[in-house]
Formats: sequence, C-alpha cells, structure tokens
Amino acid sequence: MTENSDYILELLTEYGMLTEEQVEEGWKKVSESNGEHDIIDALKILGYVDEYEMMAMLAQHYGLETLDLEGYQIPLEIIETVPPDIAKRYNIVPVMKHDEVLTIAMSDPTDMETLDSLRYALKCDVEAVISPKEQIQKVIDQRYGSLSQSVESFIGEMDETGQIEAQMSGALDEEGAEQGDDAPIIKLVSLLIIEAFNKRASDIHLEPLEKRYRVRYRIDGVLKEMESPPKYLQPNITSRLKIMAKMDISEKRIPLDGRIQLKIGQKDIDLRVSSVPTTHGESIVMRILDKSSIQLDIPQLGFYSDDQELIDKVLALPEGVFLVTGPTGSGKTTSLYAFLNTMNSPHRKIITVEDPIEYQLSGINQVQVNHLINMTFAAALRSMLRQAPNVIMVGEIRDLETAETAINAALTGHLVFSTLHTNDAPSAVTRLIDMGVKPFLVASAVRAIMAQRLVRRICKKCIAPYIPEPKEIQLLKLSDEFIKKSTFMKGRGCAECGNSGYRGRVGIYEVFILSEEIQHMIYKKVTAGTIRDAARKSGMRTLREDALRKAAAGLTSLEEVIGATVQDEN
Repeated sequence: MTENSDYILELLTEYGMLTEEQVEEGWKKVSESNGEHDIIDALKILGYVDEYEMMAMLAQHYGLETLDLEGYQIPLEIIETVPPDIAKRYNIVPVMKHDEVLTIAMSDPTDMETLDSLRYALKCDVEAVISPKEQIQKVIDQRYGSLSQSVESFIGEMDETGQIEAQMSGALDEEGAEQGDDAPIIKLVSLLIIEAFNKRASDIHLEPLEKRYRVRYRIDGVLKEMESPPKYLQPNITSRLKIMAKMDISEKRIPLDGRIQLKIGQKDIDLRVSSVPTTHGESIVMRILDKSSIQLDIPQLGFYSDDQELIDKVLALPEGVFLVTGPTGSGKTTSLYAFLNTMNSPHRKIITVEDPIEYQLSGINQVQVNHLINMTFAAALRSMLRQAPNVIMVGEIRDLETAETAINAALTGHLVFSTLHTNDAPSAVTRLIDMGVKPFLVASAVRAIMAQRLVRRICKKCIAPYIPEPKEIQLLKLSDEFIKKSTFMKGRGCAECGNSGYRGRVGIYEVFILSEEIQHMIYKKVTAGTIRDAARKSGMRTLREDALRKAAAGLTSLEEVIGATVQDEN
C-alpha cells in the first residue's frame, strides 16, 4: 500500500489540497507512529485531509462513482457473493451485481492488484465504486461478523418454557470448560459484548434485580437499558464472564476483578471486569477499552487555540507538577496520554505508574501498581526516581505519601503529571493542603491545574438549528448579544445516533495557571473560593464558559452544558 499512498499523496498535492508544510508534518507523524500509520492516515489524523474530499478527488481523477454506505441496504444475496475472508482481507464490500458484473465498494481505487485478485478469486468481472474506509469496515463488521445476530433477536428465539436451560447446562462442565463454541450461553455472552461495541458503549452493566436481570450500556456517558436476558440465565452468564475474565467462579462473597482480551473485527479490545455481590446475585460491570480509539493528539481533545497555547507552555516546562482533575469517566487518562504522546521523543525518558495500565504507549515505560506486593503509587514513584526520568506520570494522587513524593520529584527537576478528584481546578490546591501537604510546597511545585468534563457532541447526520428555550436562557444567564452571535444546534435524532441526537463526546476544560499572586495566596492558606476569584480575574475560563463557547459553535447543546456544569459563583 506504500506505493499507492505515495501516488495518492502526489494527487492531493497536485490538486492543491495539501501544502508542503502539511506533507512534512505528515511524514513526521508517520515516523513517530513506528509504522502504525501510512502517510495518508497520518494526514487524516492531523486533520489536513478530509476523507470525503479525498474520495471525491479520486473519483474525479479515475472517472469512478462515489457511494455513501450509510443507510445503503445491500441485499443478502449480494453480500454472499463475496466470502467473509476475502471481504476482510481486501477491505471491500459487494454492493450490486448486474449482468455478471459485480460492483464492489473500495476506499483505494489505485489498488489495481486487489481488483485483479478479486476477478480471479470470484470468477467474474469486477467494477469499483469509492466509499470511505470507515464505512466499508463498519459494513464488514455488521454483515460478515461471525455473530451478527442481535441480542434481542437471539433472546426472542429462546423457548419461553425454559427448555433452553437444558442446553445451557451443556455449555460448561464442572470446571467451567467450554463444551462447544455454538453453545447458547457462549453465543449470548459474545452477542452482549459485540452489540455493546457496535453501539460504541464504554461500559456494560449486568445487574441482578429481584425478578429480572437488567442489562444496560453506557453510550456517550448515558446509561441505556437494553433487551434483558431471562432471569434464570443469570448464574450461567455470570459464570461464563468470570471464566473469560479468569476470575474464581466459586467465590461469590467478595468483590472480584478480572480482564478479558478479545478481537472484534480488526480491533483489539480490552474489557476490565468488576464483580460485586448484591442482594440478588453478583452485579458485573465491564469497561470496554478500544485500543484503536484512544485520541493521542492534543488537537483531537477539543481545545480551543488559546487553551492549547497554555497547555503547550506547560508541556515545555523542565519541572513542576501538572494536575488534571475531574470525576471518574471525565477523560483525565486520555488527556494525560495525549500530553505524554506529544512529549514522547528519543531524548526524553518518560515513566508512568498506573492502576491499571489502560493502554500501552509505544516508547514509554509503564509500571503497574500491585498492592499485594506493596507496589503502591508512592513506592513505585520512589523507585522511578532512581531511573533518572525527565517526565513522570502518576495515575492518581490518593494519599499524603504519594502527594509529597510527587511534589519532591517536581522540586528536584522532574515534570510530573497526575490526577485528582475535585470539582474544579482551583479546588485541587486546597485538596492537596487538606491531605497534609505544606502550603509552601504546593505553591513552589504546582505549575498548572486543568479541570475537565465530557459533553455529548451533536450528531452530524441529524444536526439542525435550534432556538434556546426561555428556561435555558434563564438558567445559563445568556445575554441577547451572546445569543445573536451564536449558532445553537440540536440533533433531531436518526438511525446513526440511535435517535438520541448525539454521537460521540467532546471535552470542556478549565485551565488554571498558578501566577505569583496566587502562589502568595496559597502561602496564606486562603479558601478555594478566593483562589478561584483570583484565577478568574487573571483570565481563567471556567468549565461552563468553555462549554458555552462550544455550544455557541454548534458542537454541543445547551442541555448538555446545563447537565455537565454548575453555575459559577461570580
């Protein structure tokens, strides 16, 4: 594909869609990825190449048609003309057949070898149309998946009299070993995971209630109830998941943790499994970690240029502490990984200590906390300092020992990143002091604090102009001038977003730089509110103000702004 990518690059440059500087930055990105991305992928990640614009250019150059696969219904008899292994190997999808000529959708029309191979393998003439790579992969996953049947339809096929229990008993032997890949319980559990992944869920919640077994997916931060399996399958599903996660199936009295690694389509997926005993059985929560979806570039996180300039200045510092605060699930780890990835270079040594290590970062030394052998955050951090690192990342500051060790590391010439659980950025200062850290150490070591949240992004397929309601204007205290110069939008709801009007999430941020004035205030042990007032006077933008900027630009809705932020004191 390298030759094809080079040729597409030439065409993009020839058509004036790229500058020399952008191409140079793209090649730099390729070298940093250690071969994971080719030049076209790198330019897409950087935002210099739009998939649809490139598709239109290639179609014009080669005299081909384009096809939007979103909502395009491909008959089953057409899908069956191409075996699954061929579709996945060449990343193509058959879309129609007429007079013994098969039309396939492909993303790279320069790949003539694929067309020749398909003509030979399929024993028919093959023509191509151009479709986006992501759309093709999505159709392959949906139509060629080995378990394409939905959970709802599978449960609907179950015998209401409960006779399926006899089949389930054969799925596991006394030690929990699998007896057949087509056993219903195995298929049902696989379907639950695959459907959650296809719906872009971040968590799967399996909750035993008194008379039913509830299944919920967390999609874009919101829990949605799904079709639930019969209550009598609860112990079978629990046992199957605990076996997959290498947990003790005989232990039902204490909380357990495990991990499942699997592959869905072409993507490697990690599931962090947590089991907690409740009144009506074991409640299981699985957190889905898609290694390919993590955003490792700061521009993709959703910063505006002024905030990104502040972040860039902090990342350029030789020493100090940079804290990221927010509740669980607010994207703190993703932000830290993006910062470390930006700083990752051959002349810097970067070490992290995490619990757990969520993603493997190339070129960075990552240490896993293990409380069983007393490998705590503080213990690991002390050992890391002997490794002479330039940059250190501590997954979370939970106690005084970890906080003091991190601050001492910063004072001895290291740049230290970590997280805290506070509602806003200035509150992190008083939280450290409440832990027992001396105020002068906080003032001397901490350079910047960033609070963040995630708000749902309006679906691009069903986005439409929106006039704010009087209640929203009152709650957010929006001025007439602000409303006039803003472009408020809202999603109508469509099949693409599951009729929610939202698809994906974007970050909102509060970046707090500690000035000399604020350092003196910390010496005097002033309250968090006083520090917050001073930070705002010095130019800090609050979470709500940043969220309103993004709502005014049509990225999110006023409903999300109200739900994710609280009214500022001032």
